Amino acid sequence: MFNMTMTRVAASLIALAAAGVCSAAPVTLDFEGLKDQESVLGFYNGGTGSLGSVGTNYGISFAGNTLALIDSDAGGSGNFANEPSGDTVMFFLSGASTILNVAAGFTESFSFFYSTRLNTGVVNLYDGIDGRGTLIGSLDLAALGTNCQGDPTGSFCNWEMASLSFAGTVRSIDFGGAANFTAFDNITFGNIGTGEPPGVPEPGSLLLAASALLALRTASRRRD
Repeated sequence: MFNMTMTRVAASLIALAAAGVCSAAPVTLDFEGLKDQESVLGFYNGGTGSLGSVGTNYGISFAGNTLALIDSDAGGSGNFANEPSGDTVMFFLSGASTILNVAAGFTESFSFFYSTRLNTGVVNLYDGIDGRGTLIGSLDLAALGTNCQGDPTGSFCNWEMASLSFAGTVRSIDFGGAANFTAFDNITFGNIGTGEPPGVPEPGSLLLAASALLALRTASRRRD
């Protein structure tokens, strides 16, 4: 009975180790740590923003027109209020949209908060980088109006969450809206890929599995 229990424990640990390869915790980008009106660029891709700011490397890069904006209440130039978290949001000043790339791709789900007053927009998800390939899904952005409550010092004060579950793998997102009239924050990805071949455990996972087997063998010998 003892040996059977240990076998089950070891099998569970091995399965857990293997599962760690195929799934990852959701990732949220809140743009904190970037400077006011700094281009995001490689801030989340092992590089820096245009002003040298360094963030966590999630393998996510942004087009050159994607900027960070800090709330004026926190010393920045942002004309917004009631932001979902922190003091920094994402926006763009030129073009009809801006693009985010996830080279390894992500699956399952996607969400974000946005703020706009009188303008509408659309966010498109593609299975290729730079907004190319097959369209996986779209989210329409409604105008949220000018009736502000709470923080009174920002004109863009209403925020709404948009979310989408989908099949397939997304590698780029096109954020469309009116330049300088649409802000985004707390962009969340359900499961970002690691770039490793499926089913190949990372070294730490292999160590966990080996430790489980060693514990099983030791326990078995003591029982004998």
